[in-house]
Amino acid sequence: MTMKKINVEQLAGNPFMENTYVLYDDTRECVIIDPGNSNSKEDMALSEVINRLQLKPVRLLNTHCHIDHILGNQFVANTWGLTLEACQEDEYNLDMDEMVSAKYGIFYRKSPRIGRYINAQDKVQFGNSELEILFTPGHTAGSISFYNSENHILISGDVLFEQSIGRTDLPGGDFDTLINTIKNQLFVLPDETIVYSGHGNPTTIGRERISNPFLT
Repeated sequence: MTMKKINVEQLAGNPFMENTYVLYDDTRECVIIDPGNSNSKEDMALSEVINRLQLKPVRLLNTHCHIDHILGNQFVANTWGLTLEACQEDEYNLDMDEMVSAKYGIFYRKSPRIGRYINAQDKVQFGNSELEILFTPGHTAGSISFYNSENHILISGDVLFEQSIGRTDLPGGDFDTLINTIKNQLFVLPDETIVYSGHGNPTTIGRERISNPFLT
């Protein structure tokens, strides 16, 4: 059986250099994950990718709802008529977004509320492709990751990074929960799984299992 190839486009932006991901297959349907675009220039950069590749956005997904991951939610929802999908346990972060944006002095665009809750064991379908939902709390109470075993792709949000892990000193964070999540939800995945994190460069499960200083 022919593998359904999922392509990954990565755009970094906003003051936190957060990674926005666009995943698509040969049907040209795509999902937009954690849009961090925070101004008109970054909006245009995201739109350029969508238009250049002739994509049709069909899902708006958040791994979690920290301010740096939701700054583009409003733009994406309004531009392509999409409903925000995220874990209910992370909704509390949306309640704090205005306060947090003021704290960091960044331009505030209010995210829409979560219109569809995503739970562990759910499937996100687009085109001919499917993403599994892994419940990966610790960085926040409702962090989730998106996984496709055929293409060895993991969109991990701020759970696991190249040679690092997500911070746990923000509301909803818990260090022991995060370590347990990484060991029991992520490190059980195949070594060749590519980890696309919320910040920084991609890495692999195999590399982090062996050499991540927080987990060895």
